[in-house]
Amino acid sequence: MPRTLLGVAGFPVAHSRSPAMHNAALAELGLDWLYLPLPLPADRFAETVRALPGSGFRGVNVTVPHKLAAHQLADARTASAAAIGAANTLTFTDGRILADNTDAGGFLDALAVPAKPLRAIVLGAGGSARAVAWALVDAGAREVWVWNRTPERAAALASDLGARHCEHPPRADLLVNCTSVGLDPSTTEEEALEALGLADYEPPAIVVDLVYASDPTPLTRWARRAGARVVDGLEVLVGQGARSLEGWTARRVPVDIMRRAARGR
Repeated sequence: MPRTLLGVAGFPVAHSRSPAMHNAALAELGLDWLYLPLPLPADRFAETVRALPGSGFRGVNVTVPHKLAAHQLADARTASAAAIGAANTLTFTDGRILADNTDAGGFLDALAVPAKPLRAIVLGAGGSARAVAWALVDAGAREVWVWNRTPERAAALASDLGARHCEHPPRADLLVNCTSVGLDPSTTEEEALEALGLADYEPPAIVVDLVYASDPTPLTRWARRAGARVVDGLEVLVGQGARSLEGWTARRVPVDIMRRAARGR
């Protein structure tokens, strides 16, 4: 019987910890499945994804820069994917593509505190920012602000999801970086803060950085020095990945094993 395949589609994906994390979980579950990295530039994304079921794929995670395209490509969408307007999980079934968004729930799992009393600022306007902003609004956060280097994109995202947009990040209890700033390990702390509009900003009580290519990232280093609670991108990766894998396998997945594998332990 052909091996069942899963993967992560994005560009780039060489840095992704998803294959190690998912393959460790699949081995623990006793499933002869394989999770692969799929580096796909934008001009190859749709055509390649449509062909994956014919090669034995059950589903794929989707990362930068394809989360909006994945949402548009799908034949059907879960309620969360439809509300967010972006997808990070595709499932292939009966000749159809189902889009889901586990980024939102994975983010709240990693946050691990009630969102309701929080004033939050979300940095970015891509697919991950859409998921985080929607998760916070849906969870009843006190305020949700969206900032982006292109103010028009922040305004559009905020309008879509019932949040507010800003040209300068306001004071908040929670700051979430959903941009790629810090992905390049050579980025200095000063460069990162300037790029994120935070040059004169005091870290809030909680800082979440979805970037995990380096540890610490410039943003998490800045936050820890000020005594903030830091949630790193690997914890969010584990949260969304566990939800995706549960959907594909219909099994309860070993989250601790996924976490250890994601962290290289």
